[in-house]
Amino acid sequence: MTIAADDAQQGASPLYRAMRDFVQSMDDTLPGKFEITKEGIVHDLTTPNGAHELTTAHIRRRLEKVMPPECVAHTGTPDVEDLPEGILRHPDVMLIAEADMEGDGSFDPRTIIAAIEIVSRSNPDNDWVSKVRDYPLLGIPLYVIFDPRMGEGAVLSGIHPTPIGPRYATRKDFMYGEDVTIAEWTISTADLPRYPNQ
Repeated sequence: MTIAADDAQQGASPLYRAMRDFVQSMDDTLPGKFEITKEGIVHDLTTPNGAHELTTAHIRRRLEKVMPPECVAHTGTPDVEDLPEGILRHPDVMLIAEADMEGDGSFDPRTIIAAIEIVSRSNPDNDWVSKVRDYPLLGIPLYVIFDPRMGEGAVLSGIHPTPIGPRYATRKDFMYGEDVTIAEWTISTADLPRYPNQ
C-alpha cells in the first residue's frame, strides 16, 4: 500500500483504519492480493496464473495501441481508495490519464476512466459480484470483466442511484473473439488465453 498512515486518518472509520493497517502489514508477508470491500477484507489466496497475467498483458498492449499517448493502461500499483466509503481495490488494469497518476498515495477512483478485471479462477464472485457493487460506489464510470473460465465478459456502465446505493445501469456482454469497446477505444478479444480444463 502506498498511502501514509497519517493520510488514512481523515475521513476513515476506526474499523476501516484497522483493516487498512492489517492489509498493509500483510502486503509482503502472505501470497495473493488483499483488498477491502464493504463487507471486509478479501484475500485472493492464489498468485495469478499464467493465463490471468497473459490476459492482463494482452489487454494492456491492445489498449495502448489505440489510446492517445496521454492515457495509460496501468497494471501496477498503487490501489484505488475511497476513505469515506471504506473501500480499497486494486484493478488488474486501470485506464487513467498520465496527469492523474502524479502525486503520492492511492489513485483517486474518480479519475479512473475504466477498471478492468480478469476473473480469478479461485474467487470469481469477487469480480462478478463484489466489484460490480464496489466500483460504482467508488465512482468508476466503466467496469469491464474478462472471464477466462468461460471465454466471455461484460462491460458495465451508466452509474445511477438506487435505494441500495449507486449501481451500473447498463451491461453489455461479449464473447471472446468479438471486438469490445472500452470507453472510446475498441480492441479485439481474439486469441485471449483461457484457463485450462474449461
